[in-house]
Amino acid sequence: METISINTSQNVNINFALANIGERMVAFLFDMMVKFAYLIVLWFVFIKIGNLDKYLDNMDGWSSAAIINLFFLPIYFYTLFFESLMEGQTPGKKVMKIKVIKSDAYQGHFMDYFARWIFRLVDVFISLGLVGILTIIINTKNKRLGDIVAGTAVITLKSKYNISHTILVDLQQDYVPLYPQVVALSDNDLRIIKENFQKAIATKNKVLAEKLADKICEITGITFNQEEVKLSTFIETIIKDYNYYTGKEF
Repeated sequence: METISINTSQNVNINFALANIGERMVAFLFDMMVKFAYLIVLWFVFIKIGNLDKYLDNMDGWSSAAIINLFFLPIYFYTLFFESLMEGQTPGKKVMKIKVIKSDAYQGHFMDYFARWIFRLVDVFISLGLVGILTIIINTKNKRLGDIVAGTAVITLKSKYNISHTILVDLQQDYVPLYPQVVALSDNDLRIIKENFQKAIATKNKVLAEKLADKICEITGITFNQEEVKLSTFIETIIKDYNYYTGKEF
């Protein structure tokens, strides 16, 4: 299985297993089936039952085209919507257990998904998928053109040990969380936080721990003062609070 080594903002290399072209194509076909099912429902409700086609026939070309495109908006924005909402996954990617991550291994942002979505025009639709397939085959990191532009990669979550195995901590039953803002983090974020924190402790690397705390504050909006709270205590609390609010069990 091909892997990609990503250097995080804390200068730690983490290896991810790349999703292969077969997994990506099956995910794409699944998403196409979802879109097709939407069109069937749309046709049945508005054409078969609502007789919308009769109303469109009585409209001018521009008006009818505008209404038709309005109904097609969910299909046009399907990938962008779901990848933004589901942290790098569409229903098809969810089924195939693959996802999009950023080149720094943190969760992608809207503009990353937007860049991938825009370049689907070239990768998939204009070239009928030829550009996307060839780029994935040629590129050593299995990236299509949209991934190269957005600085993203598609990884598989089917490894023997998934993300949850590395983020769990044992919480006491009476544990009281301090930072509800941790819900802004993803499982992937916390895995990186925990791995880097363990490395910082093992190597007594205070700079790494400080960078880690800064990244946590940047993502969550938490205000942290080292004069009031010990650095290691803060990061440990973040990890515990995430487990608490996301319902992860040891």
